[in-house]
Amino acid sequence: MSAVSGWPSSPLDAAQRAFTLLVHPPTQVGFDGRGVDGLPGRILPLDELRTLLLSPATNPGVRDVVWRELVVRSRRDGPAWVVAAVGMALPGLRRVAGQLTAGWRGDSDDLDSELLLGFVARLRTLDVGVPRVCGRLIDAGLRAARRARDAESDTHLVPSHTLGPIAPIQPWDHPELVLARAVAVAVIDTEEAHLIAATRLGDSTVAEVAVVLGISAGTAAVWRAKAERRLVEAIAGGELAFVPLRPRRRARGAVPATSEGGVVGGLLGSDPTSGVVLGTQQGALGGKTPDRQTAGVGVPGGRGGVGLSGSCSHPTGLR
Repeated sequence: MSAVSGWPSSPLDAAQRAFTLLVHPPTQVGFDGRGVDGLPGRILPLDELRTLLLSPATNPGVRDVVWRELVVRSRRDGPAWVVAAVGMALPGLRRVAGQLTAGWRGDSDDLDSELLLGFVARLRTLDVGVPRVCGRLIDAGLRAARRARDAESDTHLVPSHTLGPIAPIQPWDHPELVLARAVAVAVIDTEEAHLIAATRLGDSTVAEVAVVLGISAGTAAVWRAKAERRLVEAIAGGELAFVPLRPRRRARGAVPATSEGGVVGGLLGSDPTSGVVLGTQQGALGGKTPDRQTAGVGVPGGRGGVGLSGSCSHPTGLR
């Protein structure tokens, strides 16, 4: 607490205090749940709405509908709704703030401030037509705080026993890990990742992979081009930064995947139909369904799981 005003000195605590004041009398800003399938048909206090969105029983589509409205209101109706949006996302913001401070010896309040600034800045620019609205906002805050942390950590430890020059830390990642992260946050799906990996990183031709997928070489080439465009946009937008890769626990009795037959190997499974997927995997954001219908093959499995920062499905990841 600040000794002068009684206002919290921590940025996240201050955001929570402002949210609390906003949702209780005399202000008591509410959200109109009428007309939104999956929400009670009445004016909902924002703290109650936040609890509903955190519930695992709430459909991800409902969360996105609510968050699209929150983003629009924050742009149209002034600072109160900016505070509302920040307060609604605080469980997720606190979670990533804890990740940021692991091993950090500096002032955590500085990182929290950058986290909030990045979140609020993205409120003004995010395309509300995309899924995972809240998750993308938190991702933006995380990237801003990471940049601030990296700027402070502009040196790295050099072992005393090392002789001679040391190569600089590489600012890039292995291509297979980039593909795995893209699958994890639903930029591309598993089949697209295998297609890109086998033809760009491996020695297979598009025609050879098309035979495995049961489609024409022309359709496979179109899939790859669309997937690569989404991949480039995601990399440029920073969407693949800091995405954790946690293999989902295999069901009892399931056959373990091997790395044979796929460049991406254990990260994505041994083939496009492998039952081993990443713990955060979702379906692709778009671009393949019409092609699949034309080719007469099935659409990949439905959406499931959450990304890094995932969805607003539970208190450990308000995304």
